[in-house]
Amino acid sequence: MILRHVCLTSALALATALPASAEMVFNRISSFATPGNMAAGEDLARETSAEIIAATEDGMTLIYSDSPLGVIGMVDITDPKAPKPLGNIAMGGEPTTTQIIGGMAFVGVNTSADFINTSGKLVTVDIAAKSVVAECELGGQPDSVAKAKDGSFIAVAIENERDEDLNDGVIPQMPAGFVVKLPVKDGMVDCAGLQKIEMTGLAAVGGDDPEPEFLDVNEAGEIVVTMQENNHIAVIGADGTVVSHFNAGAIDLDGIDTKRNGKLDFTSKKEGVLREPDAVKWIDADHFVVANEGDYEGGSRSFTIFKKDGTVVYESGASLERAIAALGHYPEHRSGSKGAELESVEVGTYGDTRMLFVASERASIVGVYDLTDPAAPVLKQLLPSGVSPEGLVAIPSRNLFATANEVDLREDGLAPAHVMVYELAEGTAAYPMITSEGSDPLIGWGALSALTAGAEPGQLFAASDSVYGAMPRIYTIDATQTPAKITAALDITRGGDAAQKLDIEGIATDGKGGFWIASEGRSDRLIPHAIYNVNDKGEIKTEIALPPELLATETRFGFEGITVAGDWLWMAVQREWKDDPKGMVKLVAYNTKEKTWGAVHYPLDAKAEGAWMGLSEITLHGEHVYIIERDNQIAGKAAVKKLYRVKAAEMQPAELGGTLPVVTKELVHDFLPDLKSLNGYVVDKVEGFAIDAAGTGWVVTDNDGVDDSSGETLFWSIGTVN
Repeated sequence: MILRHVCLTSALALATALPASAEMVFNRISSFATPGNMAAGEDLARETSAEIIAATEDGMTLIYSDSPLGVIGMVDITDPKAPKPLGNIAMGGEPTTTQIIGGMAFVGVNTSADFINTSGKLVTVDIAAKSVVAECELGGQPDSVAKAKDGSFIAVAIENERDEDLNDGVIPQMPAGFVVKLPVKDGMVDCAGLQKIEMTGLAAVGGDDPEPEFLDVNEAGEIVVTMQENNHIAVIGADGTVVSHFNAGAIDLDGIDTKRNGKLDFTSKKEGVLREPDAVKWIDADHFVVANEGDYEGGSRSFTIFKKDGTVVYESGASLERAIAALGHYPEHRSGSKGAELESVEVGTYGDTRMLFVASERASIVGVYDLTDPAAPVLKQLLPSGVSPEGLVAIPSRNLFATANEVDLREDGLAPAHVMVYELAEGTAAYPMITSEGSDPLIGWGALSALTAGAEPGQLFAASDSVYGAMPRIYTIDATQTPAKITAALDITRGGDAAQKLDIEGIATDGKGGFWIASEGRSDRLIPHAIYNVNDKGEIKTEIALPPELLATETRFGFEGITVAGDWLWMAVQREWKDDPKGMVKLVAYNTKEKTWGAVHYPLDAKAEGAWMGLSEITLHGEHVYIIERDNQIAGKAAVKKLYRVKAAEMQPAELGGTLPVVTKELVHDFLPDLKSLNGYVVDKVEGFAIDAAGTGWVVTDNDGVDDSSGETLFWSIGTVN
């Protein structure tokens, strides 16, 4: 049974969690994994996705496109906190976007044989019957589909996209794209009434090869169209003629990270970056907003609000990307190209407030703005999403909002694609749980892999792992604030330069103002398993290599935590090494005075089929040593994420190479309920645990530097640890 020594909530957390007055905020209330829509007997391991998403007019059903399976998926959100699968409907091709009018769903479907022989259709689906009732040939490859506000017509962007592997993806590449309008009469599309609207001759870039990407329709029946590769925007009047068009332009960016180099550095700039907009949404009759994802020439990491005559009324510049970085969601591996890569936008009016939602595909996060004044949007929240949010839908009638997150990573043992649902309600934002917001200069962070306590209540120190190999750092955290605040960053140096070949997975204070750090090591990448002592300036003063007895049996899964017990340093080894009995891992000890080594064995829980078990942290507090034990499973497969403790008196290191004593472990806390508290999927890596000067236990997860990860970092208290 779980020990009752851990309170549900600490007095400190209570004191900082309750605001003076609650406000209306979005919080995620549920998630739906797309494999759940597959029928019995299907191969559930097949790749699936959730890309562009729509809601029925009553807001009770979500429909998303799933191109890998060639289907649209349906989700019942009558109870939005408990989504239910309604199954998939085959489209006979690759579905792109769905629009809903009444009880019918209209789906753009790509049936192209290749980039030259393009074709597509608009498929009409009876939602209640879950059946295809009509199809219209479109004459090319469809991308975005939009509907008139009054339901009188459907508009489709026929992109006829280029082959990115041909001529480095440079346009022109025929055939040219165009836009079509299809009348809707009595709930059905009039295929014979299809109107083809040519877009050639408008753009200065590839004008003979327009590639309409995204479109939207306003109350007046005007269609705004982005041509991403052409860096151009057009407005089509209600009569089907182009009434205005203009170059989307370029901007100068300052305070961004421009190098993919294992380091977060937001001091660089880029000038003349083409916007190359992707998604577009009307805000009102005269304004629309675009997400400047970029393509082969640009990507300004921003969103822009235009008047329909082309006048810029607001440009976000790097502001959203920098806000994303403060939450640890910045994708450093994309620094050399398009950074956070804003891709999707949505607009909805909740009560009296018009709101804008902007999704960052690469940072897996959604910015929420008060759009009362289109010339001055106000960032209100940043919502965590699944991996790569591609589609957004506002459902103001039910105070709901949903995202479609396209990437399925199960082949790599990671999370599937998800649909996620959020509710606007009175309360406090559950996310972020930790941030560096307000730091100047901006402190970039992520992949928090180790945690230890300072001398004051709520004072903690964390370190990031080898994801940021050119930026080994120790972060100071003030956990008395909600969310917890990263207030300082200390770079670890060797000889005056950033220390190389470190993979910090453990940290402990040394009692002299400095730190002991444990580097996991990886021999195949020439990263040594080692212990380092760092002074208060971040300089490595002592390096302790492992003895031959340990190195002879090492694997890549090394130290995952370090703690100090008098003259002894204790390190938890993540997984079994070559000389360990099955199901046993070492807790390794090093005596800093005698310079001797020893170890004990720690018994792991049984692992599920296909999983492994290992350790993530070790912390001495009072008469016990606390240890994080976890499997390597994620989302619905996650089973073991636990905190155990061992009596310190049992930690008597035996000589290496002989039989090691086996310690007795005692369960303290199950982290799984905590990991489910944000109503997303359960993350894998619970990697940091510390008990502060007030006796409060704190936990942090490692977000892998937002690489094949949702980027979410959970940081929370399990209460007082006795």
